[in-house]
Formats: sequence, structure tokens, C-alpha cells
Amino acid sequence: MQKGLIGKKIGMTQLFDEIGNVVPVTVIEAGPCPVTLKKTAENDGYDAVQLGFGDVKAQRVNKPMKGQFDKANVAPKKVLREFRLDDCSALNVGDVVKVDTFVPGDRVDVVGTSKGKGTAGAIKRWNFHRLKESHGTGPNARHAGSLGACSDPSRVFKGKKLAGHLGHERVTIQNLDVVKVDAENNLIAIKGAVPGPRGGIVVIRDTVKA
Repeated sequence: MQKGLIGKKIGMTQLFDEIGNVVPVTVIEAGPCPVTLKKTAENDGYDAVQLGFGDVKAQRVNKPMKGQFDKANVAPKKVLREFRLDDCSALNVGDVVKVDTFVPGDRVDVVGTSKGKGTAGAIKRWNFHRLKESHGTGPNARHAGSLGACSDPSRVFKGKKLAGHLGHERVTIQNLDVVKVDAENNLIAIKGAVPGPRGGIVVIRDTVKA
């Protein structure tokens, strides 16, 4: 990984490219992200930097975290994420990573938490078909139907697709294009949709795909 940044999803809009085509984009407020901690292979077994995002009151953090922020001479941050960069030696504790680390044309992966849908049925959760709504099916058109065999194996296999909790899980959207970067306002416009609601925290990093 060469670059990484933490941001907050603002919402979706559309931009026009140089030939007039409409490009749907998601606007993200990304950075500035100070380096709050640096890990090394000698001390921790791997090289990484920890970035912070979003100010928070000092009384909202516990004493160990307050000590870490004080040692780094950085204001307390609400969100912390680690990035295993290829060259961590280029960054030191206290350095600030800004949105202009990305430029239009970059390809990125965006990691976020999807919208929570609560408890959902098998049709909404797994795209099951409805049952027949005639010939005695009864009021069960949206039920899951048969769960498996009877006497053998006399149980329901683990992993069976059933009704249950839907959404609110870590989702990564890969290989998105950076369309525009506004360094003055810490905004980045990424083509397409990214996971999560407005105001959700996302991580932007180099794509793992060529």
C-alpha cells in the first residue's frame, strides 16, 4: 500500500467530465489525518503508521489514549486506523496526511460499514423466490420453505440461508476512480457508490487490483 486516508461520507452528487458526460460520484471529507503512532518491525513485528481523524474532547478519551496523543503532540482524535504502507519511514509521528495525497485518475479501494437493515426475511436477505400464492399454500408466501432432508441427516446444516440480521458489516468496494480532489476543503470525489450512510466513516486506500 502506497497511500491511505480516513474520511467521512458526505453524500452523492454528479459531475461532468471534459466531454460533457455525467459522472455519478460520492463526496468524502478525507483528512487531514495526523500520524498518532508509528510501528516498526523491530518493536512490533511489522511496519505501519496509525492515522487519526475527527477531533474529540479530551475528556472523551481514556488515560492511556490521552497519553498517546500527548506523546505525539496531537489533539485527541475520534477515529484511529492503521495503514501498512510500503514506505513507512517517510512519515513520522506528528506529520499530517492530507487529501492531496490522492490525485484524479488514481484507483482506490473504499472500506466502510454498510447500512444496517435490522432483522430481515429470506427474500430480502438472500433474494429467495416467493412460494406459490394459490392451491393451499396459505399465508406463507414469503417464508423460506423446506430447510433440508428429514431423517438423514436429521439436522439443518450450518450456513443455511435463513432470515436474520442484515447489513451493518464491513464492506470493501474495489477499483474505484478518483474524479476530483479539493485540497482546500479536504474533499475527494470518487466515482460510484461507497458503503455506509451519510456521515459514516470510510477508509480510502490504494487498490489491490492492477
